[in-house]
Amino acid sequence: MRRIVTSLAAISIVIAALVVMVSAQGKSVSLTGSIVDKACSARHAKAPDPMVAAAGHTKKCALMPNCTASGFGVFADGKFVEFDASGNDMAKAKLEASKKESGAKFKIEGTLADSKLVVKSITELE
Repeated sequence: MRRIVTSLAAISIVIAALVVMVSAQGKSVSLTGSIVDKACSARHAKAPDPMVAAAGHTKKCALMPNCTASGFGVFADGKFVEFDASGNDMAKAKLEASKKESGAKFKIEGTLADSKLVVKSITELE
């Protein structure tokens, strides 16, 4: 009986998370965090504090050819959100223009579509 209750609770959590994700699709969002290349994002996600790990990610690493080719996203609210192709181009330009070698924070505005963020704007925060 205890296993059934535990299983039902886990299923309920998964269903709730899916409902939240589906309801967020197509909605405008504004995220603040660190831009990280997709190639390095998994390593940061496994860190005890992904936000701190992402903040320490260097501009030099993100702009390496293999990292840039993997695409970009933002670590915000403790998770990585991948950018669309246009957002990747904007992120690369913003990283290149940033005077910070690491720790730069960005405000990204866009809409969620198919688990990616369709980026409308990226602004570096001071």
